[in-house]
Amino acid sequence: MRALLPILLPLAVATPALAQTADPHAGHDMSGMTMAPAAQAPAQTKPADPHAGHDMSGMSMPGQMSGMTMGPPDLPTSVDDAGRPPRQPTPAAALTGPAHAADRFFDPTAMAAARDAMLAENGDVRTTGVVIDRLEAGFGDGDATYLWDAQGWTGGDINRFWWKSEGEGGAKLEEVEVQALYSRAIRPFWDLQAGVRQTIRPDLKDTTDLVLGVQGLAPHWFEIDAAAFLSTEGDLSARIEAEYDQRLTQRWILQPRAEVTLAASDVPEIKVGSGLSSLELGLRLRYEIRREFAPYAGVEWTRRFGETRDLTGEGEDLRVVVGLKAWF
Repeated sequence: MRALLPILLPLAVATPALAQTADPHAGHDMSGMTMAPAAQAPAQTKPADPHAGHDMSGMSMPGQMSGMTMGPPDLPTSVDDAGRPPRQPTPAAALTGPAHAADRFFDPTAMAAARDAMLAENGDVRTTGVVIDRLEAGFGDGDATYLWDAQGWTGGDINRFWWKSEGEGGAKLEEVEVQALYSRAIRPFWDLQAGVRQTIRPDLKDTTDLVLGVQGLAPHWFEIDAAAFLSTEGDLSARIEAEYDQRLTQRWILQPRAEVTLAASDVPEIKVGSGLSSLELGLRLRYEIRREFAPYAGVEWTRRFGETRDLTGEGEDLRVVVGLKAWF
């Protein structure tokens, strides 16, 4: 073993050296060269901390704010600030005085005219209008027919005088109806109406009725006109009209319309039976040449029921109609 030690010792020392990468400059003798001293890299200056000097030791983090309660701002009031004058109640004299104090300094007549103008410009407006809903001719199996349906009003936005007129005929005039009503706005888009109705029938009995009804605009823009009639003979009847304007374009409008009449008792003198008397369903397409002037064409189906059908001798009727709607 002692004889092998001189051989194994150099191998043990050389093995780690073989595992290292060989130096490419190994063997270069540079002892005669003078090297310039290496330049020292300048020391890097650390940027200043923008938050230096900020003491945040007393601040709470978001996770520590769950228990916080928010309250009104801590502002001094007259209660806890002796230097602030206390708030005084409004003096009673401030709410008294002449009704029109300006009359003391200006001409009362001129001021009265100014007050009337202010009221007129801010709601106390009197308006007058006339609406011709239907002025039409109908063509069916029998003779050509005609009818009109018009109404108008005059007054303010709460109280108005309202009138309505309807009539129809064929070869000759059959019936004319005129209503004179007091109309009062009871809520937005709805009026309560009361008054009298006079119906003239050249071939039958004329009647006079008390009228109580409502007229207005239902949800989804349905126009409703419903009324009950009590004649001087004690006969009770009712009529409900509904129509809807489906605007196809800015000028073309499709209008479905329905009308139902009912009676509480038979009235042979005017050919009306009790219960559901008649039903009218119509569909009209109109073109607004101007907003207040619109010709139309359509169809209307009418059916009479029960005793009314027997008294009139008429059941169903289908007609083509042409007409005009106007207002001014």
